[in-house]
Amino acid sequence: MTQDTATRYPLVLVPGMLGFVRLVLYPYWYGIIPALRRGGANVIAVQVSPVNSNEVRGEELLLQIQSILRETGADKVNLIGHSQGSLTARYAAAKRPDLVASVTSVAGPNHGSELADYLHRHYPPESAKGRFLSGVLNVVAWLMGLLETGHHVRKWSVDVHASHNSLTSAGVALFNQHYPQGLPETWGGQGAEEVNGVRYYSWSGTLQPGKTDRGGNLFDGSNRSCRLFARTFVREAGQCDGMVGRYSSHLGTVIGDDFPLDHFDIVNQSLGLVGKGADPVRLFVEHAQRLKAAGV
Repeated sequence: MTQDTATRYPLVLVPGMLGFVRLVLYPYWYGIIPALRRGGANVIAVQVSPVNSNEVRGEELLLQIQSILRETGADKVNLIGHSQGSLTARYAAAKRPDLVASVTSVAGPNHGSELADYLHRHYPPESAKGRFLSGVLNVVAWLMGLLETGHHVRKWSVDVHASHNSLTSAGVALFNQHYPQGLPETWGGQGAEEVNGVRYYSWSGTLQPGKTDRGGNLFDGSNRSCRLFARTFVREAGQCDGMVGRYSSHLGTVIGDDFPLDHFDIVNQSLGLVGKGADPVRLFVEHAQRLKAAGV
């Protein structure tokens, strides 16, 4: 075994909305954890409420970070969050920078999601359509709790309305007022690489004809969903992964924002069926090497 990805501090992977560690035998971070461990990394996937606000999820994450530090003897952790997991990780780092060495946002809606804005306009919570959507998400979260085998907690608090508000442009703008660490000062720019001793990084993808609609994505229904969701984008039309806009994803040092990956491809879903020429696992391995070189 090599030590290429053996970072100083453990890598803690934080899932997005409706995320999980493992459903029965199926992992959220498909093929990513084994690849990191082959390089010597200490990798821990955590679970937080699949449907709730950034703050509630962040507090749940902080409790698990403290548990990880006790179990491993490490002083800090490196947080890598996908989608809403990025906002969850940002909250934890802002609240307890002494426990966090770095935050990496992977397709994180750091300035909100235009898909969430669309749903807020067309499926308001007080409407029949909004109540129906809320009901569906509650059922999905309940089923996930039954099927989750990668975490000892089976029942999490669920708040669909809070979760949705935490992902709209307005909701994230309010969140950013309280937790601005690592954010760019200009739209599409890069943020500070280090704030309060915490390093910040990000990467994301965009839907690209000829790449993200070819390869394994020909057989992947999640890619078709992303292409449908992309139609809701206005400000970043043609510059999104189906759920998060290219520039909305920026945080700290931007490793890349136009990899040929949709919102699920970027964590090697589904079943590793990704677009033509895409290698999301390599991005995680290279990032672990980057963190190791940075001394964290």
